Amino acid sequence: MEGNERKVPHGEEADTEAWQRLSAYAYLSAPERLEYVAVMRVFCGTLLADLSVPDLLAKLAEKDIPGAALDAETLTRRLEELVRWGNLLRSTHTVKATSITEYQRSRSRYQLSKLGERVQRGADEVLAGADAAREVSSELLVLVDRGLREIAAMAAAPGGADPRQALERISTLFVQFAEFAESVRDFYAYLGQVLARYDLDSAEYQGFKELLLDYVEAITEDVSFRAPRIAAHLDAVRPHLPGLLARIDAHAAGMGALADGLPETRVQRSRGRDIGDWDGLREWFTDTGGHSSQVDQLRDATLRALQSLLANAKRMLRSASGEMSRRKDLLRLAAWFDAAEPEEAHDVAVAAFGLYGARHLGVAPDPDRSVPAYVSWWTGPVVDVPVALRERGSRAPRGRAAAAENHSEQKRRLMEQARQQAEARQAAADELRSASGRFDQVRFSAPAMRLLLELLTAALGNARLKKNARDFLLDGAQADDVDLGIRLTAWRTPGRSTVLRSVDGDLTADDLTLAVEGLAVETASAPAMGEVSA
Repeated sequence: MEGNERKVPHGEEADTEAWQRLSAYAYLSAPERLEYVAVMRVFCGTLLADLSVPDLLAKLAEKDIPGAALDAETLTRRLEELVRWGNLLRSTHTVKATSITEYQRSRSRYQLSKLGERVQRGADEVLAGADAAREVSSELLVLVDRGLREIAAMAAAPGGADPRQALERISTLFVQFAEFAESVRDFYAYLGQVLARYDLDSAEYQGFKELLLDYVEAITEDVSFRAPRIAAHLDAVRPHLPGLLARIDAHAAGMGALADGLPETRVQRSRGRDIGDWDGLREWFTDTGGHSSQVDQLRDATLRALQSLLANAKRMLRSASGEMSRRKDLLRLAAWFDAAEPEEAHDVAVAAFGLYGARHLGVAPDPDRSVPAYVSWWTGPVVDVPVALRERGSRAPRGRAAAAENHSEQKRRLMEQARQQAEARQAAADELRSASGRFDQVRFSAPAMRLLLELLTAALGNARLKKNARDFLLDGAQADDVDLGIRLTAWRTPGRSTVLRSVDGDLTADDLTLAVEGLAVETASAPAMGEVSA
């Protein structure tokens, strides 16, 4: 190495080249991507044509597309960016102009690069049918089997195969196989996307179940049946491949001669002209080098699809028992996040998930002093850190362990408190039963009113709306408390109101009728039902 020259390692050259190629996708994620796509589609609609800014403006104005409103200056900037990314090339064609104005308009001409054409073609394919369910071209597998059998017979014939006929068979074979393999990948990608959903209703589930059990099973069986035969044909052709491909190259060298004459020029041969293409075809149908074949991966993908189908079946069974999907709620929440400003989004997140910011680290605050979540560290109350933790960094106590504290008095006090609460609820239930049939004549105590509202809330939560010929009715609006021996039933009565009076205030329930009754037990019959109406 002489002077200051630096020899770039081969790995760095490969990384630089890959980075330059990936830059060709930059316009698809730019803020003005719709305008860039419109410009690239104009170039892709031509062959070996170079266009100037006025030509592009005229072509864009013919269609109602995002780039139709671009002016010359803005369009020039877009074209320069596409040149920098490698999607376009500056034209080297000679410009013939009859005036200075015409020369100024035509001096900057652009043409499509090979990489730019492939990127735009792939983008158009994604935009045209990314979510569509592609049918698997299973009939092509039969043609692949037949083509390999014919090639094997031609290669094993005395005198070898005719180069022209062999080239036709090989080119047709690899086109058919490429179309089949691509359709399989697209179909299974779509199938995985569908089965990953957890919001399938019964009709959708039934349709996809039939699709999986019938269509996918037919594909798997067809591939499993053809794979051994295709693998046998490939094994028969393999010993003859070097000589067969050499005869084809001698008969029709194609662009391979350009690669031999210009080593710096890379030539992508048509499929089937290299040994590597045949190795890839063989790996699709047989296990090689410890790697499973695509046929085995197809069986595994079908098994995973069946497992996803069973998962959806279990989900729908849980939904039938009351555990409904929350997808609609989550989508509504996502819409709120999308429409919210940054500060509002923080409030929505706190309200939805309760993920408050940390307030204290390491030491719990005083349980008797409540600190709201919006209080900052700077203005909030401090926490007393124990001396042992502050000085030694450890909470472990030193010295003799204290005797175990006697909690018998606290237990007795809690049991007495629980007994009093149970007696109060029982007295409230007795008050409701004693007032059965004359609720409009009495004023309930606060505990009795709380118990009544508790039963009413549970009854309405258990109710189901049912529509008759004229109105909506409540079906199953009933709540029981077995410990208290009481039951409340509610039903909808249009035009009537129920008024419940208590020491804390009055409650009016429109179009609602309530009934309270005692639950039947083994030692006594059920008390009579009382009905409330106004």
